[in-house]
Amino acid sequence: MNRKQKNRLLGIFIALPLISIAIGLILFALKQNINLFYTPSQLNALSVQPKQTIRIGGYVKMHSVQYDKSGENISFVITDRTHDMDVTFKGVLPNLFREGQTVVVTGKLNQQHELMANQVLAKHDEKYMPKALRKE
Repeated sequence: MNRKQKNRLLGIFIALPLISIAIGLILFALKQNINLFYTPSQLNALSVQPKQTIRIGGYVKMHSVQYDKSGENISFVITDRTHDMDVTFKGVLPNLFREGQTVVVTGKLNQQHELMANQVLAKHDEKYMPKALRKE
């Protein structure tokens, strides 16, 4: 090996670990910022501990929204058309919230396996619908 080849090889051996470390740090940062949610069916399959913060997404079941007498607490059911999840929320709902609409809810499960929500996000209408979720 001549001197030029040795310098190239040395450069590769130095660059390879640096690039690997940079990629690792980027993936670690992305992992912390990804906001994934479970469907009610996925949540049924998991063993989620009470008081653990989770995020669940699905449709607001038709005729399931109920307000208490004071109007502060709202209870509704999120469904993925296979399993349902009861949700209780105290606060102001987003303008797009309605029955049949897609929502993502963040909260904690109580002992009765009901989600005590602290945040409700309503998603806009979606044109794409997987076959498994289409009403037929």
